[in-house]
Amino acid sequence: MTGRLLGSGRSADVYEIDGTWVLRRVRDGRVDAAAEGAVMTHVRLHGYPAPRVRPSGSPTDLVMERLSGPTLLAALLAGETGPAEGGALLASLLRRLHAVPGRDPARPGTRVLHLDLHPGNVMLTPDGPRVIDWTEAEDGPPGLDWAMSAVILAQVAVGELPMARDLLAALLADPGELTDEGLAEALRRRAANPTMSRREVELLPAAERLVRTLR
Repeated sequence: MTGRLLGSGRSADVYEIDGTWVLRRVRDGRVDAAAEGAVMTHVRLHGYPAPRVRPSGSPTDLVMERLSGPTLLAALLAGETGPAEGGALLASLLRRLHAVPGRDPARPGTRVLHLDLHPGNVMLTPDGPRVIDWTEAEDGPPGLDWAMSAVILAQVAVGELPMARDLLAALLADPGELTDEGLAEALRRRAANPTMSRREVELLPAAERLVRTLR
């Protein structure tokens, strides 16, 4: 049984269970909730700030820790967090994630990648930031993760929210492991993402130019 609806995203809804847990239900069945929960458990075991999870018994449902506090996006829009601080936080979360050992011993150079790390997927809780929505996570080269975050921010910057340019500049102040190969793959994946609008896809060339300008 689920409680009241707490929020909805592009592909999932979040319902109240009680004061400790919520249920995230995918609407289109595209996501393997058990696999997502396994990624979150793996990174938590290595000290990364992901929510706790527990088995749900359903391939489309993920039961996870109920978090309190605004998203980083809400804090930015409210002026409670500045773009420089927000971009630096995203960069630090990427670096921390890529310090976590990968899950496949046969691929020692790979790391767990979030692949959707942006201000809407960071919650600012009283205990510090927590990273949510691991539906796109996989193992791979860290450069792809940096590129995905950069492209997402750049799309917003050249679209409806110019403030995102300062956020992107702060993220790329030390671009870390962002590579040309990672950027090309990130652009390809964003163009093929079925949840993106036609307008968002049309912004990709301008987003690429902005990322290359700020690197």
